[in-house]
Amino acid sequence: MAKNGAKEPQEAAEPTDTSAQQQPQMNVLGQFVRDLSFENVMAQKGTSGDVQPDVQVQVNLDAKKQPAQNQFEVSIKLNIKSKSKTSGDMLFVLEIDYVGIFMITGVPDNQIHPFLLIECPRMIFPFLRRIVSDTTRDGGYPPLNLEMIDFVKLYRQEIVRRQIAEAKTTETAESWLLRIATISRRDPTFPRIPYVPQALALWGAQPKGWTAG
Repeated sequence: MAKNGAKEPQEAAEPTDTSAQQQPQMNVLGQFVRDLSFENVMAQKGTSGDVQPDVQVQVNLDAKKQPAQNQFEVSIKLNIKSKSKTSGDMLFVLEIDYVGIFMITGVPDNQIHPFLLIECPRMIFPFLRRIVSDTTRDGGYPPLNLEMIDFVKLYRQEIVRRQIAEAKTTETAESWLLRIATISRRDPTFPRIPYVPQALALWGAQPKGWTAG
């Protein structure tokens, strides 16, 4: 109790735990097929029978901000071509654009880009995989069960591709190869380009400033 008009000391406020607020939070608000095309080439030709398929899958990712706060649209686009291993004839072509709408909070601005193109696709890929399996089965083929996509590797490859596109405007292929080799030695997670011909293939045929040794 205070005496002589003295004020009682105020108890210190308990510290607020904001760690939960800073943790990344991701909620899937919706997911859907935006576009789907299945061309059954073998059936159109009137051929049938058991064939050994050679399946090639191309993957493209896209992400963009939605008008609503903290909402993003992430899409996985697949282009799947199946050919006969023996004759090389096309069996079918499947193209699909699968979209997820996400609410994301707690992710720093400098990390949102890899988060959108790695974690979000991981979340919706199993549903896309099931649609591909069902579509190929309904088309008269054995269900195509896609292997899990390494979205981290895919993201790193895209970063390299963008670096090449930017480097072409400011440096020669020779200086770019030297710089990439230096980064690769220092950073074990950086995509490896072990051979000069592979690196030049990424750069493009006969890049300006390159002279064969």
